[in-house]
Amino acid sequence: MRVFKFGGASVKDAEGIKNVYDVLQKVGYEDVLLVVSAMGKTTNALEVVIKNYFDKSAELNSSVQEVKKYHNQILIDLFEDEKNEVFKAVNTQFSDLEYFLTHNKSPNYNFVYDQIVSYGELISTTILSHFMNFMGIKTQWLDVRNFIKTDATYRDAEVDWELTQKNIAKNVKRKTLNITQGFLGSDENNFTTTLGREGSDYTAAIFAYCLNAESVTIWKDVPGVMNADPRYFENASLLNQISYREAIELAFYGATVIHPKTLQPLQKKEIPLYVKSFINPLLKGTSVSKGVDLEPYLPCFIVKRNQLLISLSSIDFSFIMEENISEIFALFHQFKIKVNLIQNSAISFSVCVEDKFDNFKALNAILSKKFKVEFNENVTLYTIRHFNETAAETVEKNKVVLLKQVSRETIQVITKEV
Repeated sequence: MRVFKFGGASVKDAEGIKNVYDVLQKVGYEDVLLVVSAMGKTTNALEVVIKNYFDKSAELNSSVQEVKKYHNQILIDLFEDEKNEVFKAVNTQFSDLEYFLTHNKSPNYNFVYDQIVSYGELISTTILSHFMNFMGIKTQWLDVRNFIKTDATYRDAEVDWELTQKNIAKNVKRKTLNITQGFLGSDENNFTTTLGREGSDYTAAIFAYCLNAESVTIWKDVPGVMNADPRYFENASLLNQISYREAIELAFYGATVIHPKTLQPLQKKEIPLYVKSFINPLLKGTSVSKGVDLEPYLPCFIVKRNQLLISLSSIDFSFIMEENISEIFALFHQFKIKVNLIQNSAISFSVCVEDKFDNFKALNAILSKKFKVEFNENVTLYTIRHFNETAAETVEKNKVVLLKQVSRETIQVITKEV
């Protein structure tokens, strides 16, 4: 089987859905499993619903209606007859969402987040599946929560590989077009979990691993993996081939084209990953597989914005040693703060971190009892793999460099705008 992943940009409107149909006509759809994200910015819109729910805002109902209205317009644009059963199927999904909002008793933000945000993927795949059937391609719609089983770490769940493998091997029909949701799973109590933001790529890899798939293709609005984000760098170039090892390095440093967890299961079974354009599906794109690290061999630029640079120093000028560092890292783990760069001296310790759960304020209160804490908010971390002097100058130009770290193949620079 082949596994295809279509992200939110590819299914953001009726034209996008029709384009997915056209792509499948060109590249084939027998023995294919589609992993599909929420439509457009639906996840963001559902995050507004979650905020309004916890704030007990009068805007809660209108924020739900906005999501409904958006999907209803796509349905009207796709299906001539409003009596088509897809309207009822989608309405049932929204009824389930509204029932949860009125009956939930849990105060756990992460639990509530996963239950609500999951409707984006459930609705998008329901619409896509019905449209494919409408156009004459018979599909099997799969609720991914019956396949991918996880622990109960809401918003960042760990996969139970043994149980997931059994479910997928037993219940995925071949010789048909299967459509399922990215990003989602369920715990032992069948509550919805999510695999981390942008986890749909990981979902595709999980299915590929469990099905011994021929390949995984991630369909994007770019020709493949570029050596830099064209939004930030002029003259970004297409990479034809990347090794698993190099792709894992790039993902670790924050390249957003491939999710960090995606590559490990594929590498284990040497399943090639292709990144291709849903605009020009017959172009070769980028192959991530066993082989040369990079072709062509170029510096690769990764940008992480909205970072936090924290510098800790001992109050009494004593050394910051292994014992202190292990204590600091235990706190980062406890507060779910991701560390992207470390640099230390005798009496100071600096880290560039990502605080996606907004926990730094609480962490700072604890750290300040033992250390002098200084921090810079909204800094940018540039990472250059296979750097040269020209590449380094490019990221430092017209910026204040707060910290720089150089190793054999990689340079990392933390900057703020002048």
